[in-house]
Amino acid sequence: MNATPLRGALLAAFACTLVGASFTANSVLGDYPYAGGQALRYGLAALLLLPLLRSGGPRPAAALRALTRRQWGRLAALAAIGMVGFNLAVLAAERTAEPAVPGVLVGCAPIVVGVLVPALEGRRPTRAVLYAAGLVALGAFTVQGWGRTDLAGVLYSVGALGGEVGFAVLAVPVLRPLGPKLLSATVCAVASAESVLLGVLLDGGGFLRVPTAGEALALLWQAAVVTVIGFVCWYSGMRRIGAERATLFSGLIPVSAALTAPLAGTGTYGVSQGVGSLLVGLGVALGSGVLRRSRGSGGAAARVEDDARNGGGVVVHRDMAAAG
Repeated sequence: MNATPLRGALLAAFACTLVGASFTANSVLGDYPYAGGQALRYGLAALLLLPLLRSGGPRPAAALRALTRRQWGRLAALAAIGMVGFNLAVLAAERTAEPAVPGVLVGCAPIVVGVLVPALEGRRPTRAVLYAAGLVALGAFTVQGWGRTDLAGVLYSVGALGGEVGFAVLAVPVLRPLGPKLLSATVCAVASAESVLLGVLLDGGGFLRVPTAGEALALLWQAAVVTVIGFVCWYSGMRRIGAERATLFSGLIPVSAALTAPLAGTGTYGVSQGVGSLLVGLGVALGSGVLRRSRGSGGAAARVEDDARNGGGVVVHRDMAAAG
């Protein structure tokens, strides 16, 4: 693996690790109005991203004006499905299901993306990526187990899976013209506006209130760290290695959550978490090409980079996260 795919893999891994470590912040926001919290989080993130647009990448105004109506529709769908909808589905699922249930189904995202992206591009799925995705999904299940649920919990968890998949797939055609930073800023602004509209429709004027000190810190963490840093790293990684390979790293989300839970006093890290973490790591290493022998590393790395540019997901044309 050469420098470009390796850098992409590290960026995707870091982004997913941030998302997994943010679950503690999510628990702090349990009593805050959902839509209002999303509006504040994504609105603040969009503002924090503005200074970053001055360094590198396309000129923001010109790039946005050049987008077609179809591309703007994709951005709106990306924000609605992969960001606002994903978070709403997880929250709704956890009302009647244990958190492990949506977590396990979201852990299947690499399999869905590994099949869906090639199908949309008229090619066959990469066998190595599919094998790796299966290991990642199995590892996510082993880390979290399967909790109690009902039909509603399963359906909302499936919705969360759809949001995770949409977060990657819908970004593919707009990542190249916008770049990671401008894409992140644009979808955050769109998601904030969508959250305001949703809040007004569902809760009226009560969708927003002054957060407590703990809620304010949690919202700031979600906006500045998970969204600004996480989104830019995720899209930068996806541009280098493609949506299929980048989505493999979503298996690190439950691993990161399991590792940080003992630090927050919200869980333990035992044998099953350790075994699941190893399976996820093996799947990620297999799918990203890390395990390929050094004697073939040059050609393999070139193929990885070529896949990313010509169909693996991005440069011709990977965004979670998730999402948060």
